[in-house]
Amino acid sequence: MNDELELLREWDADAAPFTGPARDRVRHRLLNAMAHVDQHTGTGPSRRHALRFAAAAVVATAVTGTAVLIGTDGSGQGGAPGTSAPRVENAAATVLNGAAEWEREQEKEPVAPRDDQFIYSKRIIKETEQKTGKVKTYTDEMWDSVDVSKPSLTMELGREMWEEPAGKGGGVWPPRKWSELKKLPQDPEKLVSAIISLGGSDDRPISDLDRLERFEAYWLLGELLKNPVLPQGLRPAAYEALALVPGVKTIPGVQDSAGRTGVGIAHTERGSYEGKYLIFDPASYEFLGFRDERISASGKKKYIQLSHVVDWGIVDRVKQRP
Repeated sequence: MNDELELLREWDADAAPFTGPARDRVRHRLLNAMAHVDQHTGTGPSRRHALRFAAAAVVATAVTGTAVLIGTDGSGQGGAPGTSAPRVENAAATVLNGAAEWEREQEKEPVAPRDDQFIYSKRIIKETEQKTGKVKTYTDEMWDSVDVSKPSLTMELGREMWEEPAGKGGGVWPPRKWSELKKLPQDPEKLVSAIISLGGSDDRPISDLDRLERFEAYWLLGELLKNPVLPQGLRPAAYEALALVPGVKTIPGVQDSAGRTGVGIAHTERGSYEGKYLIFDPASYEFLGFRDERISASGKKKYIQLSHVVDWGIVDRVKQRP
């Protein structure tokens, strides 16, 4: 989960929610787009841009009028609800609930960014070629338009790329506008439902989600946690929501990009994603960073990416730093 998954976020609150078949089509196409973009290499558009384009294409084929996508949902395929859904492993739930407790002890009500401002973040990425062990370190900076009405500047492995403003009704996931973030529920179960329901409602218990929906919940919650500024209480709620998602497991003895040893939290029901996880301190449960994997354009080289955020802030223009 090292590169941002961007989804269209804004929708007309008065519009009728998607029908079940429409949500199924959206979810199927979006997850296919996620799977293909996840193999993105060093050529062509960045993963951020490719996912925005894919999500926009999904919405264009799924809806008419002004109703737009926030997440993914649908009845899905496979897995009989309420019969054999796997339980969250105790170790993973312990780590994630511990992270929520640590966060609540540390957090304070942040200053809310204005819609006309930018969210600045700087992260360190240490990338290791798996076969040779060669290591490269990158310092990437981002200036993300809060209301996505202005061009945003992002870096991906040292390369600068401009992100064009979103069109009318467009947005991103996770949302950057404070008003949208404040709408997200802080009850863990309701937060999972809100993320996977495409602006509709889903009253099923989390244990009834199918494999695809469980992976969606894990992925989108992880993307939400990448947002450096969230309303007070939302980040610990996201950790607690992750603890409820069946299929998460711990991976002990992993290191982050600062060399700190921690425990990884991954969702392994989709085998190709076992190498992507969040890293936490094994004692305090403080969040440390992300691990991801990348394949070269030729398909012959595989890279392990470790990253963590070292600075962030709210600024008034691109290239300004806090």
